[in-house]
Amino acid sequence: MNTPEFLAHRSIVSVTGADAETFLNGIVTVSTSGMTPREFRYGALLTPQGKVIADMLLTLASGAILIDCAAAAAPALIKRLTLMKLRAAVAIEEQSELGVTVFAGDADPRSAEAPRRSIGPRGVAGDASGYHAARIAAGLPEQGFDFGAEEVFPADINMDLIGGVDFRKGCFVGQEVASRMKRRGTARRRTLKAAVAQNVAAPAPILANGFEIGMLTSISGGAGLARVRIDRLAEAWAKGEAITANGAAVTFDNPPWLAGELAAMAEAKEAKA
Repeated sequence: MNTPEFLAHRSIVSVTGADAETFLNGIVTVSTSGMTPREFRYGALLTPQGKVIADMLLTLASGAILIDCAAAAAPALIKRLTLMKLRAAVAIEEQSELGVTVFAGDADPRSAEAPRRSIGPRGVAGDASGYHAARIAAGLPEQGFDFGAEEVFPADINMDLIGGVDFRKGCFVGQEVASRMKRRGTARRRTLKAAVAQNVAAPAPILANGFEIGMLTSISGGAGLARVRIDRLAEAWAKGEAITANGAAVTFDNPPWLAGELAAMAEAKEAKA
């Protein structure tokens, strides 16, 4: 059983006011309608071009919607939300006295394997090694470790596969790009769990026959996460090419959804030909 760990690399942003639910529902990728206490929902705020400004876990507490996000992303998130609020009756601010503790609390909606989490008074910072090992084992990339602000599309970090993008709820910022990628099957980059034969520091380029096909973004022991071009990975598998990171052999999980993604990409390519 894991001991609770405080995550110093996470911050809490609150959105309060009569319009908090409808305001957020119109701009983030997940529905905020009908939220209940002790329930987390996973989503993100995107740029109009569809890149992730900040991914987040949202929950309801004492009438406020609390946003659990990467500490490094909090200032930009607050700035964007403030610019977007216009005449909405909302107040947006960072709650410096609050923080995130894992291995205690409520379920993480992204994966049954993810550590439970709670929002409460800030704790004592540690290395969070247990948390990182657990999230890597669950296949969950983390902003500030696996990707930066405005660096990735939601599909690059599997948001659409783990409930982070609600294509049925109506409008959100960046919806047109996200929906087009989903509809056309053009999401070439995905995050996969990886196993590394030797202890390799992340980030590290992943090579197949000497050509870069992705990046090892997190590592804990011999387990890691990698953001890869899945079409190039499939080619490397088909040709039996060696796949390495800093000279160490790398192998990947082959999740059930991957074959369907590759088939959709092949169909899209044929349609263009």
